[in-house]
Amino acid sequence: MTETVAITSAILLFAVVIVAKGIKIVPQADLYVVERLGKYNRVLTGGLHFIIPIVDSVAKKLTTKEQMIDIPSQTVITKDNVNITIDGIVFCAVEDAKSATYNVVDFKSAIANLAMTTLRAEIGSMELDATLSNRDVLNASLQTALGDASANWGVKITRVEISDISVPKEIERAMNLQMEAEREKRAIETKAAADKAAKIRAAEAYKQEQVLKAEAIERMADAQKYEQEKIAEGQQNAMRTLNEALGENTEAAKFLLAKDRIAAFEKLAASDSANKVILPYEVTQMIGSMDILGDAIFKGMKNGGTHS
Repeated sequence: MTETVAITSAILLFAVVIVAKGIKIVPQADLYVVERLGKYNRVLTGGLHFIIPIVDSVAKKLTTKEQMIDIPSQTVITKDNVNITIDGIVFCAVEDAKSATYNVVDFKSAIANLAMTTLRAEIGSMELDATLSNRDVLNASLQTALGDASANWGVKITRVEISDISVPKEIERAMNLQMEAEREKRAIETKAAADKAAKIRAAEAYKQEQVLKAEAIERMADAQKYEQEKIAEGQQNAMRTLNEALGENTEAAKFLLAKDRIAAFEKLAASDSANKVILPYEVTQMIGSMDILGDAIFKGMKNGGTHS
């Protein structure tokens, strides 16, 4: 009886172990590669799965999460024969578990070594300045080269980043001196361009000033000419009107002369000069007549004396 219970217990335990081995719970984002009798059978994704114990086995466990592969630091030579030290990082993700298991022994190691050789070849075709200033181009070239090779391994290269580029100390000092010289050169060129632009603006301003002055002088001459023409036209019209008035009324001339004499007397009377004598018009006429009469008498007497 005791032996029967022991055998039964052993059989039940063996059955439980066999059933437990046949149940596979795969975590989300994981991939299990299953082999049946040593040959590829299928890939288990996240969830509950059943396999045949002893016959089926999990050959490899992979993840679909993005993984980081470090590119070891290495010394490479640029096209212009400068030794630099460079390293980087490759980001990838498994897309085909079967290819990642059976087409390559270790895809991480393969990608790291391929990245090193590709990086060495790419930098060997670039000069130092281009290597330092064109990291984006270098990253894109590496990603393309690694992507073509890793596609056969069931791995997708998502991106490649060059993390550090180190140059020798003497090269760094020379580059600093070169950058300082370039900055000084750009400063001198910028100042020269600014001075040139300032001189051009000053010349343009002087030219515009002279043009405006010439235009102003021309407009003033036109204005004076117009003013003189209008004054002459007004005087002509006034003379025409005066002639017409004198032709119609002979007394108008006497009135104008009397008006001018009165105005002259008013100015003379308003003068502060002490040496002035104001005589009526009639007195001046009488003095003028007496002068004429005296001249006539003197001439007659002179002629009579000569005759006797």
